[in-house]
Amino acid sequence: MRTRFLLTIVAAALTLLVAAPAEAGTERTPAERAQEIATALRKDPLYIDPAYRTALPANLQEDVRAKAKALGYPVYTMVLPLTPSDEFQGQESTALTLVMDALRQPGLYVVVDGGSRFPWYELRDTSQVSEEKLDAARTRALDDEGYDAGPTEVLARMYELLAQPGIPKTSKRPSSGTPARRIADPGGHGWIVAVSIVGGLVVLVGLGLLIGRRRGSGPGRQKTFHIPPHVAATVAAERRRRLTRETDAELTALGSELAALPTTDGVGLAHQQAALDGHAAAARVLDSSPDLVDLVGAMVLLDKARREYDAAVAIAADRRVDVVPDLCAFNPLHGRASGRPTKVESDGTTLTLPLCAECRQALKRHSAPASLPGKDGPYWYEDSLWARTFFGTTGDDLAGAVSRGELRR
Repeated sequence: MRTRFLLTIVAAALTLLVAAPAEAGTERTPAERAQEIATALRKDPLYIDPAYRTALPANLQEDVRAKAKALGYPVYTMVLPLTPSDEFQGQESTALTLVMDALRQPGLYVVVDGGSRFPWYELRDTSQVSEEKLDAARTRALDDEGYDAGPTEVLARMYELLAQPGIPKTSKRPSSGTPARRIADPGGHGWIVAVSIVGGLVVLVGLGLLIGRRRGSGPGRQKTFHIPPHVAATVAAERRRRLTRETDAELTALGSELAALPTTDGVGLAHQQAALDGHAAAARVLDSSPDLVDLVGAMVLLDKARREYDAAVAIAADRRVDVVPDLCAFNPLHGRASGRPTKVESDGTTLTLPLCAECRQALKRHSAPASLPGKDGPYWYEDSLWARTFFGTTGDDLAGAVSRGELRR
């Protein structure tokens, strides 16, 4: 098994090196690559990159499929050649984030670098398994299979453990020795692989790219939540184009409707003025060459202005004014808040925020919500008007703050 796995890595590296010139002229965005994988996962919940399909035995692939299916909840497994130069910049968390966003299905998402054996995972709207059991199953699978196991063998063992009741305990299997000593053992076949690697410098280069930086991928490592800056940049680039188009269209449409709205008095006039102020503030934000977070801020301002306009129209027609929830404070792109505002506590400070169902559930699970990304992590890490007010949900006059020049403080 040890020699087979090393040969698998070498074969995959050669595949990548041979394929690289042919694909040099074809560049995909991270979102396009994620969509390609998501499309394949809809047909087969085990996605193996073409670089590994011939290297990983069919019976091992089927073992992974069967044990994942036996869990009773959706499991999406990806074996990818993650390198610093790929669409995901070699980051498992990036691949998981973008594929989950593209597929938009509940389940357990697992990705492993085909040149490694350390599975990374994320849960989406799946309550049948806990983070504690997932982490314990991964750790036990890594211990059980040994350093020389291939990715499919570790995945199959991990899914097998997840199917068992209770939390898997740490393996008591004795260590089989260090990798360096066993490969060089004169009684085995490891010397064949060693000679092949030493004799092929180009393969070493390929392996270096293939394996990349292993960020402490030991069995005891705890999974942490972090959105790297390049993920934020990727999401921003994709959403910025769409948001710019949609926000500009809403700015024009609402402007025309406000211009045609007859002047009212009393409460109706207050709503009308608030709509005009929100519209003007959104236009000001859009004129400032905004980034993703600013674009979302303009969208929020227009949403508030639209609700004020609808209230003014309802009052003028002597109709009841509908109460419309705010957009989600953690990520307005999630849509409207659901239920009552949620109390969020941090460092002795309590905020009451409107949150969507997904973010509310994340907090209940004591996990990080899928926040709108800023320049380096969640947008609220930044010292901006949007962060200070959680997009206006902690104050009443977001448009006034923009008009006073607080946007760039």
